[in-house]
Amino acid sequence: MPPLTHTIQQIADAVGATAVGDVSIQITGAAEPGDAGADQIAMAMAPKYAETLSTGSARAAMMWDGADWQGFGLEAAVLVPRPRLAMSGLTAMFDPGQGLADGIHPSAVIDPTADIAPDVAIGPFAVIGARVRIGAGCRIGPHVTIGMDAQIGRDAVIRDHVSIGARVTIGDRFRAQPGARLGADGFSYVTPETSGVEAARASLGAEGETRAQTWLRIHSLGAVTVGDDVEMGANSTVDNGTIRDTVIGSGSKLDNLVHVGHNTRVGRDCLLCGLTGVSGSVEIGNNVVLGGQTGVADNLFIGDGVITGGGTKVLSNVPAGRVMLGYPAIKMDNHVDIYKATRRLPRLMRDVEALRKAVFKSDASH
Repeated sequence: MPPLTHTIQQIADAVGATAVGDVSIQITGAAEPGDAGADQIAMAMAPKYAETLSTGSARAAMMWDGADWQGFGLEAAVLVPRPRLAMSGLTAMFDPGQGLADGIHPSAVIDPTADIAPDVAIGPFAVIGARVRIGAGCRIGPHVTIGMDAQIGRDAVIRDHVSIGARVTIGDRFRAQPGARLGADGFSYVTPETSGVEAARASLGAEGETRAQTWLRIHSLGAVTVGDDVEMGANSTVDNGTIRDTVIGSGSKLDNLVHVGHNTRVGRDCLLCGLTGVSGSVEIGNNVVLGGQTGVADNLFIGDGVITGGGTKVLSNVPAGRVMLGYPAIKMDNHVDIYKATRRLPRLMRDVEALRKAVFKSDASH
């Protein structure tokens, strides 16, 4: 596949920035400043990155608004007021995709009752179940499995080894990285009599008198509903609901190795970062960001706009707008104060010991 080529002016127009210098220079890709070749645009969007421009061969760079681009010996520049936003547009322009061929590969297994739009691409060894509906423009990679009665909207990009279970409903422009799983059974079991876990939870610690019992499966009658513009990272998982569907709201993004438990409802435009685990029956509002390795206990509510720092463990409801950190999760500013106080404990204990000795010495002198 030949490299994608764009002029400096085309790049600036695409990212809503200002082009200066020789705007006709042809660019085939992006690179870090010290590694950039003559046909690449150097990503020098802050002064500290521009310092290495002289070690590369770039003729043009994407730089911060107001940068002295000529002072760096460049022939052209794209000046951007918001660098990371410009990165979004630039990377979209030069993304070559995964090379999935158009059409349906002959090794794909497709049930005759499936309804697939004419322009859908399906890769080798994909399996499409009964009554599946796939919208226009979708690209489905090799070894993807889509269960019976699943529905996928327009323009999905589904990478290799993704599995989508029966009755899962997905909106438009869905994107799934390798190994993502939607529609596994929920992790839901019960014992014939009260279990040690139930007793410990009710008493906040005491297991009580219990006996060994067998765990009985609670089947998942619900499925998963996914909105528009949702993305799932590699090896992320979303479980079916028990009765109602598990829901991922439009615009939400799940990082690699994120787990969303049965019955949970994630709102719109949320970010669930790597290794986050959300238990069953959690209600998550809109625009929530859960930092890496956040854990959320079951049957909780997390309000709109909540942010958790990495490693936070949420064990109780969180009101809208809170920034949380720690285990158990508390307001981040309180957690920082506690951490600072903890670091001062050795010095405090030395001071207390010195005071104790001084007091006992004073008492003995009397």
